[in-house]
Amino acid sequence: MHGRWSAMELDCLVEIFMKLSLDDLTLAVPFVCKSWLAAAGHPLCWKKLDFRRLDVLPWSNFSKNFTLQYHLPYFTFTYFLKFTTNRSCKSVTDLRFPLKFTSMEDLVLASNECPKLKYLALPVMSESEQIQIPQLVWKWKDLERLEMASKPLNFAELVKNISLTCRNFSWLMVSGPIREEDALAIVRYLPKLKKLELKNSYLPKEELLMILNGCRELQKLNLNDCIGFNGDDEDINAKASHIKEFRKERCKLYYEYDYESELGLYDYVM
Repeated sequence: MHGRWSAMELDCLVEIFMKLSLDDLTLAVPFVCKSWLAAAGHPLCWKKLDFRRLDVLPWSNFSKNFTLQYHLPYFTFTYFLKFTTNRSCKSVTDLRFPLKFTSMEDLVLASNECPKLKYLALPVMSESEQIQIPQLVWKWKDLERLEMASKPLNFAELVKNISLTCRNFSWLMVSGPIREEDALAIVRYLPKLKKLELKNSYLPKEELLMILNGCRELQKLNLNDCIGFNGDDEDINAKASHIKEFRKERCKLYYEYDYESELGLYDYVM
């Protein structure tokens, strides 16, 4: 069986390996035989870099095995990012950073080495790092989808730059307090959004209605677990009636503090 696999055409192997995870591409496939090594090094195998499916902590099993296999003194995510982007030859279209343990150096590297990005999931960033994201967007002219764990301080500037740079942008996911200026920025700069996800955000009714009035081409709107409006609000449901997928589970007007549970925990501790 192994002989037949190793004798397969390179294009066939590449087609198969494109579906593998990064740990398989780095720790398993290249060490089977020369033909698999050649196929695993093809740029098409590295178009999708999903680091969230890996444990990239320095002491994880993956990091230890990677360090051993490639004879490194220690593991860093920055090195691993360079390793994968070098193999992609600037063909990466999907890039999902781990939520933590990244640096501004990694983001700058991605802006230079991944000019064809269509889908970008950013890590949790410090305020100093957030400020620099709008400038990096200029490099990603093909960007269609952006995910952010939290709303950056300069959100309005970011969506403005997206509107000026990314002609095919259609999907935004962000969480955080959505103020009037944020809703205005979405409506002004991204009125043709197809998909918007604001899960776990503070989103007052007025700001939500502003978005519904201004983004008339929405096909998906995910507001699960938001605070600031009731999920059964008639005005909101009427305005969103044209949206194919409108999710608003567990939305509440106010945050409900569970005093009794807290008191019970206090009694238990005492």
